[in-house]
Amino acid sequence: MREILIVGGGYAGFYTAWGLEKRLRKGEARVTVVDPRPYMTYQPFLPEVTAGSIEARHAAVSLRRHLHSTRLMAGSVIEISNADRTVTVRSANGAEQQLRYDILVVTAGAVTRTFPVPGLAQHAIGLKHVEEAVAIRDRLMTAFDQAASLPPGPERRKLLTVTFVGGGFSGVEGFGELLSLATAMLKSYPELSMDDLSFHLVEARGRILPEVTDEPGSWVVRSLERRGAHVHLNTQLLSVEDGHVVLSNGQEFDSALVVWTAGNAANPVVHNHTDLPVDQRGLLVVRPDLRVGTDSEPVKDVWAAGDDAAVPDLAVPGAYTVPNAQHAVRQGKRLAKNIVADLRGGKTRNYRHSSLGVVATLGLGRGIFQYKRIVIKGLPAWLMHRGYHVLAVPTWERKVRVLAVWLTAAVYGRDLVSLASVQHPRDAFVTSGDPERSGKSRQDDRAAA
Repeated sequence: MREILIVGGGYAGFYTAWGLEKRLRKGEARVTVVDPRPYMTYQPFLPEVTAGSIEARHAAVSLRRHLHSTRLMAGSVIEISNADRTVTVRSANGAEQQLRYDILVVTAGAVTRTFPVPGLAQHAIGLKHVEEAVAIRDRLMTAFDQAASLPPGPERRKLLTVTFVGGGFSGVEGFGELLSLATAMLKSYPELSMDDLSFHLVEARGRILPEVTDEPGSWVVRSLERRGAHVHLNTQLLSVEDGHVVLSNGQEFDSALVVWTAGNAANPVVHNHTDLPVDQRGLLVVRPDLRVGTDSEPVKDVWAAGDDAAVPDLAVPGAYTVPNAQHAVRQGKRLAKNIVADLRGGKTRNYRHSSLGVVATLGLGRGIFQYKRIVIKGLPAWLMHRGYHVLAVPTWERKVRVLAVWLTAAVYGRDLVSLASVQHPRDAFVTSGDPERSGKSRQDDRAAA
């Protein structure tokens, strides 16, 4: 059998493998997916995970549960050598091995883009994975518990100050959902008031949500500010050392929770550790049919899709598809069809997709939707957001689970329980109630991580 190796089990990788399972004949080829995580993260649900509107596990689609005939390997690809038809995989324990392939599919995705901001690596957290979304939620809830036992002052103010850096969809949705959660939590904390909360959204450009036009973007800013948020446009984060935020507009404040959502960067494996052709941004050069290379110089038996590929946007001449879920899902489906067609000597088809519009949640009951000149705001847009994503999340099993949680929350409200202690699971066992030993246990946990 021919070996089909898929690097990355995210949107594009999962849907490619899923499509191949449905289309390949028995014995025609063996498919292997390499990814360090045993699940695909449905990233549009992460903002709602931070707000407790969705259970964390429901935003993760198990690869083993849904890819029945695909071989799954837990590990990270650290090098791709197409000249030798091999990839080097590093497992969690550091062991390395080489895998050979006949057909390669690179869907490694992108990584969070960071800058050398003092204190950023020590104090900020991203919003790209389920673990990060859960940690953000638990940190906010723990901060509420701690602040409620403190008198008004700088320490309480710092605990209840939240800073998001990045005004794209991920940042704005996460910011709006967390603001909604914090506002709802005040009902359970009579010691605290809205004046104690301080939410800051920092964006280097002059507007947020670049995927929508100017007026809807301005409406989102006004909507957030009416809810008590501070939106800093044309502003950069200069420093966050010791949790002290310094902005380029001259403002400074202490913030216990800093979330970094300032865009994506090219995957370093694709950018630096492959002999495949990449462009100036570090993305794989891809033809419209998702084969790596150009029309004049195609790379035989190598395909790519998703955030690590520069896929031409046939709807906008000279442009490339934007790195979002809509494109990754549909590229994965097209990729599976093209690989099977190529295996059987058939004709491949170009990837072409017309936008379905953009929709974003801004917190419970609030949203924004735009399709061309049609703009819908508020509750109707929020319902459209939920309706679209419950249909878009793969597998009926996940759709039912998510819908069940939403219906339960509609009746009983949010589940306001923090499980921050799971980040230090050995504390109760090791300390036996001794606070000093508890601190030592956390240091040991961090060292082990």
